[in-house]
Amino acid sequence: MTDGGRSAINPPTPPYQVRHGTAHIDDLDAFLDALGEISTETGAVVQAFDADLVVSETHLREATRLAARAIARGEAVARDPSVEVLLYAAGRRQIDRALRLGVTEGEGRVVVLLADFGGVSGAERQSADLEAAAAGVDEHTSFAPVDPASTLSFDRDRVRELFDIGDRELDAVDGDIADIVRERVALLDVEK
Repeated sequence: MTDGGRSAINPPTPPYQVRHGTAHIDDLDAFLDALGEISTETGAVVQAFDADLVVSETHLREATRLAARAIARGEAVARDPSVEVLLYAAGRRQIDRALRLGVTEGEGRVVVLLADFGGVSGAERQSADLEAAAAGVDEHTSFAPVDPASTLSFDRDRVRELFDIGDRELDAVDGDIADIVRERVALLDVEK
């Protein structure tokens, strides 16, 4: 039985891992180049985020799912799936504004997303070895894994600033900052 082409239009969330840790990044370009090499070697989509700006693992799962859907539909803004995930996670179509969600030089809490877009129509990626990608991040970057509980809190003020969440919006919604961020991720498709 077929799904009538539905899987190409609404593909399932690609297999993924979210890694929690800290990193001391002396040279941002070198750190990002190392992630790019890991991606090339393993086929994984690799994206690093400032943990203070990620409201939950659901935030990243939804960004990954929606990026895969945009790619499968031929509606992606970015050529690279890792950048498309970043755009969705930031709830922005402008790459320069979405980059504010990424890592910066210095010591900080980091969340690294590893995803296998090999099965996503239009992604033009090989199947990924997520375990090898995780090992590569641990071995070839300054990333040091930690218990997820230590990176699952976010900086409310920075998140409110990044996502332009004002007091009036918070007062008007049934939910909290994390709910508003997840809504922004979901609404990015509507804004196209």
